Amino acid sequence: MRLSFWDFLKNQWRKQQPVVKVDLAGKTVLVLGANTGLGFEATKHFATMNPERLILACRSQSRGQAALEKLKAATGYSKAELWLVDLSDFESVKNFGDKFERDGGRLDILVENAAILSDKYEGTKDGWELSLQVNDLSTPLVSFLLLPAMIKTAQQHATLPRIVVVSSEVHYWVEIEKRVYENPDIIKTLGSSEYCTNSIMQSRYMLTKLLNVFFVRALNARLGASTPLVVNAVNPGYCYSELRRGLNPIMAFIDHLMELALAFTTEVGSRRLVWAAVSEPAQPETLRGGYISACEVEEVADFVLSPQGVKLQDHLWDELVDILGKVDPRVTANVNQYLSPVAA
Repeated sequence: MRLSFWDFLKNQWRKQQPVVKVDLAGKTVLVLGANTGLGFEATKHFATMNPERLILACRSQSRGQAALEKLKAATGYSKAELWLVDLSDFESVKNFGDKFERDGGRLDILVENAAILSDKYEGTKDGWELSLQVNDLSTPLVSFLLLPAMIKTAQQHATLPRIVVVSSEVHYWVEIEKRVYENPDIIKTLGSSEYCTNSIMQSRYMLTKLLNVFFVRALNARLGASTPLVVNAVNPGYCYSELRRGLNPIMAFIDHLMELALAFTTEVGSRRLVWAAVSEPAQPETLRGGYISACEVEEVADFVLSPQGVKLQDHLWDELVDILGKVDPRVTANVNQYLSPVAA
């Protein structure tokens, strides 16, 4: 599938569906990046569905605490928990995984919403370009570390947990260059300071959302039809968001004008996250590995479906597991225990 600018405009102008409501009694919901924007609005919706536990995973103690107070004031829900995690720091993510092993219990819904948009190179202490680490390394790392809890939840409570990875329609507008995908170390190349020139960084956010799609499809392919877990990617659409606060002044001004003309509210965008997390309770299998936009499963970009994209997907998966397995050995152990190789 290709997405033209006209298609994008039509998607922005179409009537948006109301939020889906289900009963989450007894269940645990965890939202990454929950203190602001789409994550907070989605958390507000989840709070109205009576979950047993609602965990707001945030980077900042002060902002997270403020979000808890705002959530209680807006919904009356008083059981929300603040857990700290910094996705730009692998050690913080590992500690988050440790905490969930100790204190998490069951996990029914994981919404991986945290992301960074940056148009200039910034390195992390782990040696990666910042947005690549947050959006495409630490996000999968959380999935791998929490995978046992979700499988255990399914087995003990006869449920079908879901992982929702927030991607974007911008994945249609970018491809990985041939000179990169012919390199045996694709992810390492993409995350290096040498590769991340100013011109490359102009499309970096789109690339990270493409990698989100590849990750979801690769993970789903290895879950197997009998594994009690649904993973999907969701496009929240173009809405008001603090995500773009890192843009340079000129791009920020252009984006502001676009928001005035085209964007819908953050709350409307959050409805799509909620839909991916709780909709279709009678036939959740239809959402396995799906790319969800406007509350329906849509075809991904032609590049993803091409022979090169299929080959690239497996290569990216192998490299990702290798990289993250060195960060935390639990990744390798969980992949070997819970996932199956893809047939050649």
